[in-house]
Amino acid sequence: MRTLAIGDIHGCSTALRTLLEAVQPGADDVLVTLGDYVDRGPDTKGVLDTLIGLEKTTQLIPLTGNHEILFMEAMFERLNLGAWEAIGGLQTLQSYCGDKPVSWNLIPEAHVEFIAGRCRRLHETDTHIFVHANLNAMLPLHEQSDDWLFWTRFSDSHPHFSGRTMICGHTAQHSGLPAVRPGGICLDTWVYNPAGWLTCMDVASGQITQASQRGELRTLSLDALDMATLRMD
Repeated sequence: MRTLAIGDIHGCSTALRTLLEAVQPGADDVLVTLGDYVDRGPDTKGVLDTLIGLEKTTQLIPLTGNHEILFMEAMFERLNLGAWEAIGGLQTLQSYCGDKPVSWNLIPEAHVEFIAGRCRRLHETDTHIFVHANLNAMLPLHEQSDDWLFWTRFSDSHPHFSGRTMICGHTAQHSGLPAVRPGGICLDTWVYNPAGWLTCMDVASGQITQASQRGELRTLSLDALDMATLRMD
């Protein structure tokens, strides 16, 4: 059994399908997706269809990202539609509505149920804590605020007092490579940008597989990232 973690997908269904074909998550594998499935990329609909399909073939643990929060806020008119469209919501609506007038009725109920009902705040194991954005290093998990879990940047991370390693997304790494800090690993590698990648990490082995919207694949190791971080320090 593997535990696999995938960073922010942001509507990039081609990269997601390419990555899944490469890592082949099976029925015994745990697949933790770190949130931000919607917005910015061209095919939020395809991404959510794929994730819902994965619930039947692997042990999917989907986390909530800040863009899922914004999606729901816009849907229930607690966020101005234009404000959401400006930060990636326009691409989400186009994936459902095409050239038709905006209508929330065109978004399948199954997609709303997935986001609102099955995405989690966090996931923990004996060795790792999986979150969308960050953790307050001094607080137990049940006391973590939404601000930390969904909005705080990776640059503000510190090793959690539990000694477990945090795995997160949210803070786009414009290098296209995961970022490593003491006690934390960020897997958001800017997939929606033409130069970006979607990242999957095998947590036990440190093997990293990346796919792009161009259909390209590449692999690297967590050890190599650790050494690169030491050289920069």
